[in-house]
Amino acid sequence: MSKVERKVRALVADDEEMRDAIEVVLDNAGDGEVKWVDVRDEITSGQWGRLIEKGVLVDGESGFAIPDREAVEAGLESPAAGDESAGGDEDVPEGNDWTKWDKMAGLVTVSFFVGYAYGPVRNVIAGIVDVFFGPLIEMVPFYVVVMVVALATGLYSTLLRAGLMDMETMGKYQDRMKDIQERRKAAKERDDQEALDQIQEEQMEAMGDQLGMFKEQFRPMVWIMFLTIPAFLWMYWAVGFRGSTAHYELGRLVVPLAGEVSWTAGIVGPMQMWIVWYFLCSMAFTQIIQKSLNIEMSPS
Repeated sequence: MSKVERKVRALVADDEEMRDAIEVVLDNAGDGEVKWVDVRDEITSGQWGRLIEKGVLVDGESGFAIPDREAVEAGLESPAAGDESAGGDEDVPEGNDWTKWDKMAGLVTVSFFVGYAYGPVRNVIAGIVDVFFGPLIEMVPFYVVVMVVALATGLYSTLLRAGLMDMETMGKYQDRMKDIQERRKAAKERDDQEALDQIQEEQMEAMGDQLGMFKEQFRPMVWIMFLTIPAFLWMYWAVGFRGSTAHYELGRLVVPLAGEVSWTAGIVGPMQMWIVWYFLCSMAFTQIIQKSLNIEMSPS
């Protein structure tokens, strides 16, 4: 079903009088174009405006053109007016396929998780990251180093999400599901079981949208974890998490309520101080970066 046909069906389903209005426009568009003066005695300005708004009529050379007459006629043929199972005017979104680089990053990211449980893997990854952060830890306190790590992860996380997540497609997924829910509600109010059954089938088909939304959201997360897990493993390695050997003398930190604590002390349940400090800094810096760069992280 084309976009124009879907929009015509939605218009007719919402208002039966739109069927007559569209037929009047078709009758007066002998050369493919129609002017308001040709139809103003037979349709209202509101109907004319809705046809333009929905893209049934588009700008032509001397008036307004019908972009796809066959699709408009097909939209008028079926289903009957008032049938909410006809489908709304929301386009079926097309998600972005993962590239081979996305898949490779995903595989490498999964392998990084082994470092949390297997010391030799953790030591190799942390040793590489230590080339960058090791000199810094000798110059400034560890809490400053964690802030630098949080700032870096917040910056590239924001940029990766903005660059890899298609907000327009995400919005289409949400709009389509909202359209189905609205038509389902209207069918329930009419007690139209046939329409409900057809909408149910469409809703089952649209379940693929949920997978599409997940893929859109998870694609940047793969790259974010690809860069963040090594940094996290380095902090894990540096402080000596879960009884492992600490590779730096980091001293202690004074925090509100708890007083002077070590970096491996449990602060929020089992969460140790270094984890809590990192997440607090990361959340704060991420918000600041998004506001500073005016980057929206949710579909409009």
